[in-house]
Amino acid sequence: MQIRKSPRNSCFGCGMIATLDVTSSMDGLPPQALDQVADFFRTLAEPARLQILNLLRTAEHNVGELAELTGYSIANVSRHLSQLQRQGFVLRESRGNNAYYRIADPAIYQLCDMVCGQIAKRFDAQAAQGAAFTALRTAAKTPRRTKAKAA
Repeated sequence: MQIRKSPRNSCFGCGMIATLDVTSSMDGLPPQALDQVADFFRTLAEPARLQILNLLRTAEHNVGELAELTGYSIANVSRHLSQLQRQGFVLRESRGNNAYYRIADPAIYQLCDMVCGQIAKRFDAQAAQGAAFTALRTAAKTPRRTKAKAA
């Protein structure tokens, strides 16, 4: 895996974009394995879960802390953490009356940062196209000067 510094393209705040060197592919996977891959991405498809993962990047938190930081109810955060734990994204540790959550594998951030980098590239390309059309529109509205004919 190659990682390069790119603060502008990182949506998880670390300023790193990962380029994955794929050593295995989905080619030839049986349907059951493809179901597992789909479940993995389905878990990440929820913005609240991405927000929770982002908060767990720098420190472990309990459910109450995460609820306060996200603005979601404790029940909602707990439900999302359960799904993240089932998929192996987070680890849970009980301490007294509280359960603390932390990231199970930080490589998830490399995947998320790579996706964010791809989205940023699309926005950059769209912005460039928009600027080109704006320049054309501005040029079309600008009256052209014609040289006065000599008398």
